This record gives sequence, C-alpha cells and structure tokens, in this order.
Amino acid sequence: MLQIAPFERHVAEYDEWFEKYPFVYESELAALRRQMLSLPENLLGLEVGVGTGRYAAPLGIKEGIEPSEEMAKRAVRRGVEVVNGKAERLPYRDIHFDFVLIVTICHLDKAPEAFAEAYRVLKPGGFLIVGFLDKDGAIARSYEARRNQSTFYRHATFYSVKRVQDMLEKAGFKNLVFTQTLFGELDDIETVQDAEPGYGDGSFVVVKAAKK
Repeated sequence: MLQIAPFERHVAEYDEWFEKYPFVYESELAALRRQMLSLPENLLGLEVGVGTGRYAAPLGIKEGIEPSEEMAKRAVRRGVEVVNGKAERLPYRDIHFDFVLIVTICHLDKAPEAFAEAYRVLKPGGFLIVGFLDKDGAIARSYEARRNQSTFYRHATFYSVKRVQDMLEKAGFKNLVFTQTLFGELDDIETVQDAEPGYGDGSFVVVKAAKK
C-alpha cells in the first residue's frame, strides 16, 4: 500500500511531470517504440501499472492494470480500458496476451513475482517489454539522493540491469534485447534523444524478453 498511496493522492502532480519534462518523456516513448517495432501488428497487449495512460495511449495499448483508482480514471479518459489489480496477481487466465509492457518496475512491491505473472499470461512466443531507470544511471542516483523529499520515489526500489536480467531469466524469459536513452541529467535533456542499443550509458533502459 505504501507504493499506491502517493499515486492515489497526487495524480495531478504525477501528470504534470510529463509536461515539465516533455523531451524526457518523448525520449522514453521513442525507446519503447524501438523495442515494439519488431512486433507484428494487431497484437493483444497489456500495460501493467498503466497509471494515467501516459505510455499505453500513445503506444496504442488498449488495456491496462492499475491499483490506483484515481490514476485509472485519467487512463480511461485517454482511451485505455483499465482493470483494477496488481502486477503480482494479474486477473487474467494463462496464455492470454501477445505482449506485456511494464514501465517502471521501481514502484512494484515484488518485481520477481510481477515478471512471473507476466510470463504466465503471455502466449508462447510473446514478449515482455520492461522500461526502467537503471540503478547505476545518473537519474536514478539523483532520485536516490533526494528520496526523503520525493513524493513518488520515497519507497521506490531501483534495480541494476544485471538484477533485472537475473529476475527475467529466473522467470523463464529468453533472448533479452536492451535499448537505452536519457543520456545526461534530467534537467539537461532539451531534445528528444535517439535510443541506442545496449545499456550502461543511458539512465532509462528498455529490455524486450521472449517467452519460448
């Protein structure tokens, strides 16, 4: 409940972040789109932790899971169908979706369980796409340093790329492909950045992992 409460009470403040940092937001979307370009068209997808629909709507994802009712209301207004639920116990049958998106994992209660649930609901050959702030990146380190003053990151858990890789592989995922963006400090990003392969330089990493 500690993770949900700030998002329930401060929805407007959450949405204002995307207006304050439009180039950061668009750079993240570009990195996510790069990983999604290889997916066939007309797939059934789900965003876990859909929030206010800031990622699902522009990426064309029509369905989301969200535990915060106030956040979900805004996602619905952006054209996303939202089901109340948590990442660690998805209210869907096995082998249901072609792909699942999670952005970001730092607010999950139990990331390994969320990855296992994503694996369960994916069809064979489906993909999990995870966008996250690399614990070793400049932006996550900045949030860590100001954790006690932060509305949304006070209880966040940042993960290294290696830790995310280990969790995904333990859940059964294979063929991990990494893309990165957000090169530099948050306040210094003044253009939409091109996503680059790999990780280690950008603060925002997107990994696509396959279910065999």
